[in-house]
Amino acid sequence: MAKQYVMALDLGTTGNRAIVFNQAGDIVGQAYKELTQYYPQPGWVEHDAIEIWQQVQWAIKTAIGEANVDASEIAAIGLTVQRETCLLWDKTTGKPLHKAIVWQDRRTADMCTTLVDHKAEIYERSGLFLDAYFSGTKLRWLLDKVQPENLDNVLAGTIDTWALWNLTDGKVHATDHSNASRTLLMNLATQQWDDKLLDIFGVPRSLLAEIKPSQGIFGYTDPSLLGVEIPIAALLGDQQAALFAHGCDRPGLLKCTYGTGAFLVAHTGKEIVRSKNQLLSTISWTTTKKDSNYELGYALEGSMFTAGACIQWLRDGLQIIDSAADSDPLAKSVKDNGGVYFVPALSGLGAPHWDMGARGAFLGITRGATKAHMVRSVLEAIANQAREVVTAINDDSGTPIMTLKVDGGACHNDFLMQYQADVLGIPVERPAVLDATAQGSAFAAGLAVGFWDDYTTLVNSRKIDKTFEPGPNKAAAQENFATWQQAVERAKGWIA
Repeated sequence: MAKQYVMALDLGTTGNRAIVFNQAGDIVGQAYKELTQYYPQPGWVEHDAIEIWQQVQWAIKTAIGEANVDASEIAAIGLTVQRETCLLWDKTTGKPLHKAIVWQDRRTADMCTTLVDHKAEIYERSGLFLDAYFSGTKLRWLLDKVQPENLDNVLAGTIDTWALWNLTDGKVHATDHSNASRTLLMNLATQQWDDKLLDIFGVPRSLLAEIKPSQGIFGYTDPSLLGVEIPIAALLGDQQAALFAHGCDRPGLLKCTYGTGAFLVAHTGKEIVRSKNQLLSTISWTTTKKDSNYELGYALEGSMFTAGACIQWLRDGLQIIDSAADSDPLAKSVKDNGGVYFVPALSGLGAPHWDMGARGAFLGITRGATKAHMVRSVLEAIANQAREVVTAINDDSGTPIMTLKVDGGACHNDFLMQYQADVLGIPVERPAVLDATAQGSAFAAGLAVGFWDDYTTLVNSRKIDKTFEPGPNKAAAQENFATWQQAVERAKGWIA
């Protein structure tokens, strides 16, 4: 049967999704299921890895059914995942030894303070800051907590490694450069696990997966899953997958994904670029070449821990909205934020502050404040975070960003997108397909197996839904930004 489709598996923080794309790059079938979030203590966040694998199986089969296609028609699978979330599992039983620790989790903040003497060397080798956000201290915590009797039976990995191992029925224990570059354990220059970093964090090399290029054949789905073997031909961290989807394959191009967090990533070419403004140096993606080498691209990234998660918190925690969609009309129902400012430090502050002790706060509340003002201030804060990072990227690169390409679930919110254009003073381009993480992994997999021939042509065929231009509220938004920065300073260092 002719290969007419490519599937993307997008394993995110709040849910897991499978999407089937046709030759034109259009979605013909998809399935999504929200993932249970576990909060055993304040600042701790966990996922059940078994639940993730069960949802992957369900989503694959449901998306194929909705598309009304045969599994044998799928040319390849691209896998993209939440980064930094990690776990340990027993390779003989296939069972996790503990729930996965999510990237938002702050339980290892104290451990980071004990390693502060290594901070400069960690940054030089990994391109990352010493922070509980990344996987290195999480894996050390898991090893200390579980204390496995026989390390020979233990495997470690991020969610991509766990999913790949299960998809191939335990035959492939691998990760890619984009995900490995987020662990604090990979040397950015050599693109391999670094002995010094492994020693600093106390993580045995034997537990870790083989690092392979992001674009290329990783393995094949076990026939018991779908009755056929399908090549898994791309593996990317979610933010790098979105960068790929937007066509940001060279310096001067960047995108922002508004998911659980917000992530601004700028491609920097084939050389490592170090930031003056506390942005991360990381890998964009790598592509297998015919001579078994690989093409390599680097990036600068501003990681903001809380974006869409703020809206989820308004819904589930404060219960002042019934759905995420309610936030848009509520924000528009008031002429301004009523003097209310929100600091989105529910998991500390990421770029450009990197303050593990910061905590979320509403400031400026008076008796005149309503839930509409609070919701509006939350949406403004999401955009204000992005403004900080765009400013930092502009300063690092010396070339001002002229357009911001966006994606992610929160981009449905027109108020947020218009405020983002106003506070930045540049156009914001929203594509028709907001699941750019999934689209990017599908594009990468399809190109790897020859389903598509030309990357540039493929990217240029993407449809643009709307471009938001800076409007008459531009000056007010930028004035608000200055006040918001004062609020951020007051929320920093709350936990000593």
